[in-house]
Amino acid sequence: MARLLVIGGGIAGTAAALALHKAGQEVAVYEAHPDSAEDIGAFLTLASNGLRALAQLDATPAVTAIGFPLTTMRLLDAEGGEVARAPLGEADDPGLRYRCLRRGELNTALQAEAARRGIGVVHGARLASVESGSEGVTAHFTDGSTATGDLLLGADGLNSTVRRVTAPAAQPRYAGQRVFYGYTALGPAAGEDEAACITMIRGSAAAFGHTTSPDGETYWFARVTADVPLTADEIAHATPTQWRDLLVPLLRKDATPAADIVAATTAPVLVTNATEMPCGTPWRSGRTLLIGDAAHAASPATGQGASMALEDAVILAKCLRDAPDTESALTHYEALRRPRVEHNTTVSGNISRGVHTPPPRTPGNAPPARPVEELTRQLEWTAALR
Repeated sequence: MARLLVIGGGIAGTAAALALHKAGQEVAVYEAHPDSAEDIGAFLTLASNGLRALAQLDATPAVTAIGFPLTTMRLLDAEGGEVARAPLGEADDPGLRYRCLRRGELNTALQAEAARRGIGVVHGARLASVESGSEGVTAHFTDGSTATGDLLLGADGLNSTVRRVTAPAAQPRYAGQRVFYGYTALGPAAGEDEAACITMIRGSAAAFGHTTSPDGETYWFARVTADVPLTADEIAHATPTQWRDLLVPLLRKDATPAADIVAATTAPVLVTNATEMPCGTPWRSGRTLLIGDAAHAASPATGQGASMALEDAVILAKCLRDAPDTESALTHYEALRRPRVEHNTTVSGNISRGVHTPPPRTPGNAPPARPVEELTRQLEWTAALR
């Protein structure tokens, strides 16, 4: 049995710990944040593929106890007219329905599940350096403590310390949009046809999305194209109403509910830059492996970041469980994951930049791949990985 160190107790890291524990590995998680509620301001959607991965970790009840399901997506144009409506993912299966949740609540639920299973999660452990050798890998933390294992997983997000110390040339890049998130209980009332529905708006000045929880709170986001990203100083020193006051005039250009929803938002609005890791970023160095956003962060346009991280967790654990040695396990893992996650990064980045993504090409006259069926087989815990 190998000992694995997971740096980062967010979605990717805690899910990886759950999967590795289920695969019979010894695992411990080290999180820099002093508690589990990191990124409490943002929300996300878990797609059907992410929920399928979650089910393989036997963690579905822990997550479906929070948030709310989404079964339908509708699309409005800038005039407020509905141009499309479709079911979301595998809406007919209650266990695989899209789910909208606050990121901090999801972190807390996964960490509580890890603790329930006896997996150690150490908070306040900020990584300083990594020392990798033939006999093992040692994590050095800023408080002077250390931890040694056979493999170290960098699951510490977009600004990964593990990546900085193992692949310093690999840097995130701006994907062309500023992204805003907010909540309001004072927005326009949702109609009966909007229950469990997320509405996407193709606005003239912003892409906008909103959904209303069963208790009447509206969750919303806006993606605004900008040539340059906001600086950390601009984000840190924004006034409580600055982002709302910036967005409302942009959204008033269109005859949609977006401006009224943002205007009704009294709590501070969260803003971040749409950022991605370039395709081809190295994931491995010695006894370290990057997973989740640390390896393949994408702009949020496809809404797949958390679901891709959950897929990573299951497939990595299966590779380590089934391969004859760690080297072949990691080689197999990267061969399986890189094409899928980098396709998502490309598609999501192109959406943010307003660029069309051509359909994938197949060599010769080969029939097109069946990615959904193949992914389902890869995620099935009892199925062997080819």
